[in-house]
Amino acid sequence: MLNFFQQDEVAEAAQAAEPVVEEKTLSLFDLMFSGGLGGQIIIIILFILLFAAVYIYFERLFAIKAASKVDKNFMLQIKDSVLNGNIESAKMRCAQSDSPVARLTEKGISRIGSPLEDINTAIENAGRLEVYKLEKNVSILATVAGAAPMIGFLGTVIGMVLAFHELATSSGQAQMGALAEGIYTAMTTTVAGLIVGIIAYIGYNHLVVKTDKVVHQMEATAVDFLDLLNEPA
Repeated sequence: MLNFFQQDEVAEAAQAAEPVVEEKTLSLFDLMFSGGLGGQIIIIILFILLFAAVYIYFERLFAIKAASKVDKNFMLQIKDSVLNGNIESAKMRCAQSDSPVARLTEKGISRIGSPLEDINTAIENAGRLEVYKLEKNVSILATVAGAAPMIGFLGTVIGMVLAFHELATSSGQAQMGALAEGIYTAMTTTVAGLIVGIIAYIGYNHLVVKTDKVVHQMEATAVDFLDLLNEPA
């Protein structure tokens, strides 16, 4: 009969004889690039689109924020200069403020003396150019938002084609590993395409909202300037 210490030794020997099962972990990088050559190509394309979308978003966001910064006393200073007949001082004040509002106002000031309709037309034309500058490359975000999910779905179709091709060529005796690779390609590319599309879509709509605020600011400034010209001397 084994004593207490002998039982412990037997238990330790049994544990040592058992095979050690290592837990396999899968990193995000491995997860995205383990779907075969077709899946890897799709993922690389989606990463390029994601980089372009993020770059355009932040570049436009900073540009729009800079364009929206206007001194609260700007129009008051312009009004004082115009009413006092100091047109050059008003132009100098506009030149010192690098913003769409200041450029619209400067365009209107340079047309003082012309009919009010001509001044209004000049301001509107300048406003269109400023809006075009603000919306520069924003349409690319909309394109990425629509194209990325479709590219992901393309990867889905490619993955399923690979899986069924493996079944067809093996007379129904395909190995699970070969089938799994095609299905894996389908799933990973779909997820990646949707993620990129969602990010680009949210970024696009956020920039549209920011741009609309600047456009409203320009319209309000144009109305104030035209009201200034309509004031009785």
